[in-house]
Amino acid sequence: MNLSDAEKKAVVSAEAQLPDDFVFGLDIGTRSIVGTVGYRQPDGHFVVVAQAAVQHETRAMLDGQIHDIGKVADTIRSVSDQLEQLTGKKLNNVCIAAAGRVLKTVEQEAEVTFATETVVTTEHVYSLDMLAVEKAHETLRQSDNSGLKYYCVGYSVMRYYQNDYSITNLEGHKCSKIRTELIATFLPEEVVDGLYAAVERAGLHVENLTLEPIAAINIAIPERFRLLNIALVDVGAGTSDISITKDGSIIAYGMIPAAGDELTECIAKHYLVDFQEADRIKCESTEQEEVEFQDIMGLPMTVKSSDVAEVVRENVQSITKQVAEKIIELNGDKSVSAVFVVGGGGKITGFTECLAEYLGVAKERVALRGSEVLREVTFLRQDLEIDSLLVTPIGICMNYYEQRNNFVFVSVNGERIKLYDKGNLTVIDAALQKGLTNDKVFPQRGDAVAYYVQGNLRMQRGEPGESAVIRVNGEEASIATPIHQNDVVEIEVSTKGKPGSIEIQALPEYKSAISFYVNGTKVDCPCFVSANGQLVSAYYEIQNEDKIEILPYYTLEQLLDFMDIAAEGEVLVNHVPANLQTKVYENFTVDCQITDKFHETEAVPQESMGSSDTAAIDRSHEPMPVSDTTEIAPSQEPRNVSATTDTDRSHEPMSVGDTTDESQSSETVNTENITDEQQSQSFDPEKDFAITVNGEPYALRGKTHYILVDVLDIYPIDTSKAHGDYMEIKINGMDAEFSQPLAEHDAVILRWVTR
Repeated sequence: MNLSDAEKKAVVSAEAQLPDDFVFGLDIGTRSIVGTVGYRQPDGHFVVVAQAAVQHETRAMLDGQIHDIGKVADTIRSVSDQLEQLTGKKLNNVCIAAAGRVLKTVEQEAEVTFATETVVTTEHVYSLDMLAVEKAHETLRQSDNSGLKYYCVGYSVMRYYQNDYSITNLEGHKCSKIRTELIATFLPEEVVDGLYAAVERAGLHVENLTLEPIAAINIAIPERFRLLNIALVDVGAGTSDISITKDGSIIAYGMIPAAGDELTECIAKHYLVDFQEADRIKCESTEQEEVEFQDIMGLPMTVKSSDVAEVVRENVQSITKQVAEKIIELNGDKSVSAVFVVGGGGKITGFTECLAEYLGVAKERVALRGSEVLREVTFLRQDLEIDSLLVTPIGICMNYYEQRNNFVFVSVNGERIKLYDKGNLTVIDAALQKGLTNDKVFPQRGDAVAYYVQGNLRMQRGEPGESAVIRVNGEEASIATPIHQNDVVEIEVSTKGKPGSIEIQALPEYKSAISFYVNGTKVDCPCFVSANGQLVSAYYEIQNEDKIEILPYYTLEQLLDFMDIAAEGEVLVNHVPANLQTKVYENFTVDCQITDKFHETEAVPQESMGSSDTAAIDRSHEPMPVSDTTEIAPSQEPRNVSATTDTDRSHEPMSVGDTTDESQSSETVNTENITDEQQSQSFDPEKDFAITVNGEPYALRGKTHYILVDVLDIYPIDTSKAHGDYMEIKINGMDAEFSQPLAEHDAVILRWVTR
């Protein structure tokens, strides 16, 4: 390209004026590629230093989708070469926009809470926006079942909130909470990949990517107009991109795959010309009254522009009807107040009138926008024609200053993935894009156990798991390690910890023993604990939703049964007359006359009832494994094992001697030293209670009811000290406790076990 003297002077002027932060933008359209170089001034005005446009030689793009990457790359290179000559600058980085083909939009919000009131900075706002974009991306991944990978190509903030109050700009305000609501736009991977491949093949690096309707609306509808319900339609060659404003923000984006190329094809078929010639006829018919051309037979023809408009009238009606229906759909099933039309496809005669008719609005409220919306744009080249074609290219450049974004490629566990570059990408971003959810990256705590103690909810947290092992380019890293283009990330997923675990004895309310004073002697008794109505031991591991009850008392009947004693006459609890169901709490005193102690020939004097002298008291210090299957409500007590009748005397003073069966009260049996043969020969089915202990037959005598502790009187096992790691206690194969009732012919296991 040879420059004229005027253009050479313009180059010197442009190079002198072009600052270091200039921007190069490309509008890669279906019919042509327009390049713009310029910069933004401190007051917000944009200065266009140079512009160049080149049409595709072939139909390398259709409906906004690149079909021939090589051809498109050649056209991009031609545009960039022209701009380099016009500006005298080497162009390496470029901003581009994607058409809204297969566009997906997601509304999302995000919130950030500060520990203390904080002055909001630009970084805070940027991080808030990116948090909402990431949440929108995750929402799309979960809701879309097409199997396509989508990438964010831009977003529009609908509104910000400062401590739940709507505000236009958060920066500089002091608050404790900030929130945003935005619309994030996404396109499939193949659309974005095609754009990147064409640009990179042309020797350029994509510095920023946005969506064409986002770029257009930022120029065509300034924020001061966004209180109104307005639609912007960018009619290109392959697609018609739509965006809608209302109540001060952009509320929706959309697209239909019908635009100027359909009109060009109609002209080509009607006048028998090739596609390139038909496109020239279409464009010139919008600028002059007559158009001259030659058909494929070489015949010269001249047609009126009004005739061209009549040829494409049905197609214009079809396109505008689709656009109107999409606008109404995006606007909540109602029309908008006005429509701005930009792009070359909308310049065809009759387009705005048809669109107004289908929307049901006045014709004056649907209009082409060109120089009217470019008042804050300065063009150094005075020979440029300022019209609606320039809106999107300049919007792409302006978007660079508002929403810088890009994509980088990294490898995660051997798979090459593309990441939306927020400017501060870390390993966690790559992990999420790979599909590794938080529970694969962060250590998982084991499942918690929720349970109730005395009716109050408790929670035992699980143990923490192991964190993921992360390496970036072979070096040990963390989830916060920054990543860059072509980094290699390896992630070994995290693990889940063990579930929560707690035993009864670990509860702060649990006490291993309750102390009472019987006839002046301290007696230690094991504490009764139930889980879901079943008695359990101190070693019971609490399960989820268990209801634990720790009883801080014994009934008088339970206390006497545990001590294996019977009382005669009146019994006093804290010096007050009591019955068998009277509750005896810790450090309560019990005064009674002991009539006998079972399994011994003589009553034990009160003075000998010390906890170190009495077998029953000795046993009270032993841990008491208990059954998980014995059904007993927390308020229930073990059955009476004293030598009394079954008559209910709970409401009478205790008088044992008057009602005791003589054969039971007078007969005391000690079978501790009886051999197996003697045990078998002396068994009396009328009086004896038959059980087996560790597989051997035994008989209990002297009571009408028995509990497991009674077995210690006939079975020679030493409980005074440990002879193993723990004592195995079972009844009929089920774990049991010493206070559990016995049934005749029960099979008892009682032995010391070493792990």
